[in-house]
Amino acid sequence: MLRSDTLFGKRESNTPNPPMSTTNSSPLSSSSTGSSSFPKASTPATGFNSSGATSNQHTNEVGSKLIVGPNIKLKGVEITDCDTLVVEGFVEATMDSRVIQIAKDGSFKGSAGIDIAEIHGTFDGELTVRQKLVIYASGKVSGKIRYGNVVIEEGGQLAGDVQVGGTSAQAKGLAVAKSV
Repeated sequence: MLRSDTLFGKRESNTPNPPMSTTNSSPLSSSSTGSSSFPKASTPATGFNSSGATSNQHTNEVGSKLIVGPNIKLKGVEITDCDTLVVEGFVEATMDSRVIQIAKDGSFKGSAGIDIAEIHGTFDGELTVRQKLVIYASGKVSGKIRYGNVVIEEGGQLAGDVQVGGTSAQAKGLAVAKSV
């Protein structure tokens, strides 16, 4: 059980630690930061990162990140000032961002202006990718699609009104990745 007084750094010295933190005392003591009072079990979005997604490419990024977890539905919104959107549930929105990562069970419906898009799940709507669109084997992208570069893994699907966008993208072609 997570106590609210530990979230804000207020802990009485005579209060014993909850059972969860005593069982995780060795992983916490081996942590590189060591300053966090949170147990490792409370780290968000470990399911998407541990599933082999390429989010490791973006681990050095600093900025705002919104994670829409599994079984979460976010509808009718405009997402602003978000550097990275991770979709593990369902999002129906309009957004302009740097990076979108849609997990295998994730789905995005709406319009998005993105620098880099990594699609393992489903995108339906208007997508403008200024730099690189990556569609993995389980990914399905449909609607009005504009991109700078595109990589489609074998099995990935791209359908609809698809065009290479931008003047610098005319020299760049279509890359097809083979499954390993």
